[in-house]
Amino acid sequence: MRPPGFWTQDGVVPSLLSPLSRVVAEVTARRVARPGWRAPVPVICCGNVTVGGTGKTTVALDLLARLRARGIAAHALARGYKGSARGVLRVSPQDSVALVGDEALLLAQAAPTWIGADRAASARDAIFAGAQALVMDDGLQNPTLHKDLSLLVIDGGAGFGNGRVLPAGPLREKVAACVARCDAAVLIGEDRTGAAARMGRLPVLTARLVPDATMRALAGERVFAFAGIGRPEKFFDSLRDVDAVLTGTRGFADHHVYAAREIDALRAAAGDATLVTTAKDAVRLPPGAGEGIRVAGIGLAWDDDAGIDALLRQHVVRVAAAESAPPQP
Repeated sequence: MRPPGFWTQDGVVPSLLSPLSRVVAEVTARRVARPGWRAPVPVICCGNVTVGGTGKTTVALDLLARLRARGIAAHALARGYKGSARGVLRVSPQDSVALVGDEALLLAQAAPTWIGADRAASARDAIFAGAQALVMDDGLQNPTLHKDLSLLVIDGGAGFGNGRVLPAGPLREKVAACVARCDAAVLIGEDRTGAAARMGRLPVLTARLVPDATMRALAGERVFAFAGIGRPEKFFDSLRDVDAVLTGTRGFADHHVYAAREIDALRAAAGDATLVTTAKDAVRLPPGAGEGIRVAGIGLAWDDDAGIDALLRQHVVRVAAAESAPPQP
């Protein structure tokens, strides 16, 4: 589903839905107040307060790489959104998107990844398999597992929409309530809506999406871009930033699973231009349909690299090192 247009601005419809929003906010507040299982290893949560994509998977991938570069066996936890798997499952990169969802497949290419609605159950299995730290992709509103470091990821371009809770707006809960449970915010891209001003005393780390070598190689090339992510325009803008020549674009709903006929239609629309999409979309293509489609990736560049490293040292690295150290005689 695409988000309704009234989520971006206030008006009559959001006002009419506001009583339902109050119910959702109250139910969420009661749910997140429940204590979760405290794992014997550090747990980082990269989540958001809005529905849809904000870049939390990109942040999770960055943190996994940082921890593993320090010799910490970090595993990823995800819900397995849009996947059919039930219970706890260790994801294989060969699993189908229909089984585990697209985000889990991306995470599994970088680190051991576990999916399941009960994050505590997933955490136990990951720890049994040797995890020294856990990175949650989403889950700020999931109370089953205690978080040692909670990061609120914000899309600087979209912010918090009209500022209302579901169904009147895109918020899962009130911004202030989420901020109160977090240790820092991660603002990705230019803050076009003043989201940082709503963080109060919460530290705000800023970052930006940067193209990988594959995307940079598209400079001067005629491409037809398509994407089914939270905001496809971000991907299209990234291509323009590297001077790719966009002959056309097509946006799909977030997590859209492509049918063969849709790929045929995209090829016809592209003509002699190169079809290009995101890594997240690539795992949702039909089997055998990826031939000739370029996958352009992005990474995360922190404006203050020392800031995120300091948070990791404080909440994760020191604790994980202590857990793995041999006992002193």
